Amino acid sequence: MKTKFEPYQGLIHLVFIIISILMVLPFALVVIISVTSEASILKNGYRFIPESFSLDAYRYVLETPEIILQAYGITAFITVVGTLSGLFVTAMTAYVISRRDYRYNRITTFYVFFTMLFSGGLVPVYILITQYLHMKDTLFALILPVLLSPFNIMVMKGFMSKIPQEIIESAKMDGAKEFRIFFTIIIPLSKPALATMGLLISFTYWNEWFNAMLYIDNQKLVPLQLLLVRILNSMEYLTSNSEFSSQMGINLSEFPNNSARMAIAVLAGGPMLVIFPFFQRFFVKGLTVGSLKG
Repeated sequence: MKTKFEPYQGLIHLVFIIISILMVLPFALVVIISVTSEASILKNGYRFIPESFSLDAYRYVLETPEIILQAYGITAFITVVGTLSGLFVTAMTAYVISRRDYRYNRITTFYVFFTMLFSGGLVPVYILITQYLHMKDTLFALILPVLLSPFNIMVMKGFMSKIPQEIIESAKMDGAKEFRIFFTIIIPLSKPALATMGLLISFTYWNEWFNAMLYIDNQKLVPLQLLLVRILNSMEYLTSNSEFSSQMGINLSEFPNNSARMAIAVLAGGPMLVIFPFFQRFFVKGLTVGSLKG
């Protein structure tokens, strides 16, 4: 049986197509500018069809590829380890406060929510990491500070609160202990929320550079984002100090200032843009269901 096509359906499709195009065009423009010659940008500005193409920006950023690859490795390591560890701790915390038979449910939930409003501040955290935990110049300093997020806990709690309590009680009657209930029942039922939280946590670790700036002095432990920030700062210094650049023999008219910025953006966000579509269906479902009840 053929369904009748309604005019408003075509209008809705058209609206979403236009929105999708408007969201894709900025990313496409960034990629195009990154392969546009600096002279063309200075002459014509940002254009989707550049006058001349050039890979000078990538040559400048990737001048020492071993350092970039090393930074990619550090970022990938802290992203994988941090995401798995943060997801595990977040799920356990959210499960505990989502249980209605937990005596201190309200107190613990308020404690988690309270940390969303107030924090200890930068100086106490820095003293804790460097002087008490002795994590300076270690990868733990990049993983631990963002391991647990109150927002993620509340979203995960909202999702787990929707799991029927009768399932847990039935498992207890069959002799299952708490850990077995959590790993064999709760975790499989929470896959959409876990995928959503995993994506959010991985974004946090992948874009992390501020903690690295505070705690990392060892050049072999510098993550990708901090390395790109330093490259960007060096570019800004060269362009703002023409006398120094001329003494170094650098021709600023040929220096890929604008295109290199876009190349840095592509190198920093490219891998996550590739990963995101695979988790998109879980992301929407987990975030909407988890936000219904907090």
